[in-house]
Amino acid sequence: MAETHENSKVVEICATEGLLEKFKTANEVLEGVQKGLEDYLESKRALFARFYFLANEELLEILSQTKDPTRVQPFLNKVFEAMNKLSFEGDNEITQMHSAEGEKIDLVTPVVTRGMNVETWMSGVEREMREAVRNVLLRAVVSYGEGPREQWVLDHAAQAVLNGSQVHWTKE
Repeated sequence: MAETHENSKVVEICATEGLLEKFKTANEVLEGVQKGLEDYLESKRALFARFYFLANEELLEILSQTKDPTRVQPFLNKVFEAMNKLSFEGDNEITQMHSAEGEKIDLVTPVVTRGMNVETWMSGVEREMREAVRNVLLRAVVSYGEGPREQWVLDHAAQAVLNGSQVHWTKE
């Protein structure tokens, strides 16, 4: 390959003895590396199924930033529908999730990211997200009718208002 740098005449370089074999060997090695990378990404997707929503490049970006969990933020809306941002307390504890509309919900139990693989703490975010939404929905349903409806709508997240309204409509 150093020869190609020294001699820019393509026709002369292409006639070099054994060049085709070198390229074939390099191609085989590259295919092996690509297969290994595909297998690695597939193993990560098997551990956290929501990674299937990401392109290989996006998943690699996330996995390469394991030391800084805030670097996952640009990909959240692809992994968790309607989640736009996570709030961190310090640099290793996730305490809130935010929607694109600006609504925020506190997690019941903060998710610790320090010393964890991305797929592990993101599974924790998924679990805590479900628990937090369950609590928000319960509070909305229980508090329905305690005051003016307009205030109730403003006090709760949109999803909780929609679900709470449907629960009480069905009840009536």
